[in-house]
Amino acid sequence: MEKFSERLKELRMERGLKQREMADICGVKLRSYQDYEYAKSYPMVPGLIFLADFFAVSTDYLLGRSDRREL
Repeated sequence: MEKFSERLKELRMERGLKQREMADICGVKLRSYQDYEYAKSYPMVPGLIFLADFFAVSTDYLLGRSDRREL
């Protein structure tokens, strides 16, 4: 699931957001969000769907199952 962490960070940086801002947007603690980017933990399914919708990408793209960003 390293792809998830890499892609999440890449998408966040493309938007010019800080980790703290993303944590607030996702409604999680900063440490929880950081753990997503450091591949220490992963969001539950609703959180994964939220992130995919927020970044307008497919869940398959976020999970590294596809290289197509489009929905």
